[in-house]
Amino acid sequence: MSHAICLGEILIDCFAEQQGLARSDVKKWTPLPSGAPANVACALAKLGNAVEFIGAIGTDRWGDALLQLLEDMNVGHRGVQRRQKAPTRRVYMTSDLPGHYTFAGFSENDPTVFADAHLFAGSLDADLFTSASSLVIGTLSLAYVDTREAVEQAIILAHNNRMPIIVDLNWRPMFWPKPTEALGHIYDLLKQVHFLKVSASEADWLFGTVSAQAIARQLPHLKGVLVTVGEQGCQYCFERIAGNVPGFDVDVEEATGAGDAFTAGFVHQLLNKGTSCLYDEDMARQVVLYASAMGALTTTRPGAIAALPTPNEIEVFLYLN
Repeated sequence: MSHAICLGEILIDCFAEQQGLARSDVKKWTPLPSGAPANVACALAKLGNAVEFIGAIGTDRWGDALLQLLEDMNVGHRGVQRRQKAPTRRVYMTSDLPGHYTFAGFSENDPTVFADAHLFAGSLDADLFTSASSLVIGTLSLAYVDTREAVEQAIILAHNNRMPIIVDLNWRPMFWPKPTEALGHIYDLLKQVHFLKVSASEADWLFGTVSAQAIARQLPHLKGVLVTVGEQGCQYCFERIAGNVPGFDVDVEEATGAGDAFTAGFVHQLLNKGTSCLYDEDMARQVVLYASAMGALTTTRPGAIAALPTPNEIEVFLYLN
């Protein structure tokens, strides 16, 4: 059975339960599983797709919990590597307003010590790629030498098996030991992929524009560019077909994971319809509408993974909207 592969970080987000406090003053935290590629993998599985996750976690209790999560979500984990000497990453998030969180540091001061920074290229299971239909990766893995080499190896395997590669930029400078090196590594990655999804702020930072068509002109080898603009919707460009989908009006409880859900919705459509659907104007719009609906629905409940909608919920939402 063909499947998608999601490669990158899986971690624990720790949300402060008291508002308006510094991290050192918070007495109670709510730990929730996260990590953009892992969120996408869980979302794809919830939509009924076969999916494998590739990443590295510690042999600690947090790693055990994340491995159990993948199993519970029906996400394949043959590609998960366990690191005995590197802990599973925990990210602390404080809040001043309900549903709005700010990065407050990692569980260790050095961002390179965590297991997800040490995914080894030599331990990748090449067999996972032989029947896969797409590879989904972010850019945080490029911040660390070991995992960057694993990404490079995965891209080679994907190219050998003629798999489309989708990148969700997910720019988070705090993950980078040397943020000034990010641009070079990201551009090198984008030369080798087929589809790019960015937020408006990421697009402006990386390309100096929020226009999907303008980005496509800068990277003419890409088969598709999607720029999400929050409540304003999404711009898209698939070679000669371009357009925009307005945002959905929903009551937002928490925006965490909305971009990952959008990416999963897009990949889900490619898995079920094939990339050729993007070169029909009406079908391309429907693909982006579906992805946008999935992202919007995810904001109506807390938790990046717990909030993911079911296929029936998306169908009803699109029908009503």
